[in-house]
This record gives sequence, structure tokens and C-alpha cells, in this order.
Amino acid sequence: MSFDSFADFIAMGTHGPYVWSAYGISLAVLVINVALPVMARRRYLQDEARRLRREESK
Repeated sequence: MSFDSFADFIAMGTHGPYVWSAYGISLAVLVINVALPVMARRRYLQDEARRLRREESK
């Protein structure tokens, strides 16, 4: 796999839009797979802290 120029690399022959959209979608899925659990954990910890404060104030 060698390309004559960077433009040829980006174009990937004539398959550039397919190749780069596939990379983009894959990257988006990976980011979502990391971000959602992190956000859920943060939300869980905030909810638990709120619950503990409520219980302590009773």
C-alpha cells in the first residue's frame, strides 16, 4: 500500500468516503463506549451522595 501523494492517500483510490466514514463511525462508537459508563458512574456517585446526605439529615 503506497500512495503517490497525501491527496491520493485521503482519496484511497475512489473508496475514500467509505473508508473515512467507516473510521469515523468506529471512532464514534469507541468514544461512546468509554463516555457512557463514565457518565453513568458519575451520576450514580452523585445520587448516592445525595441519598446519604438525606439520610443523615433525618
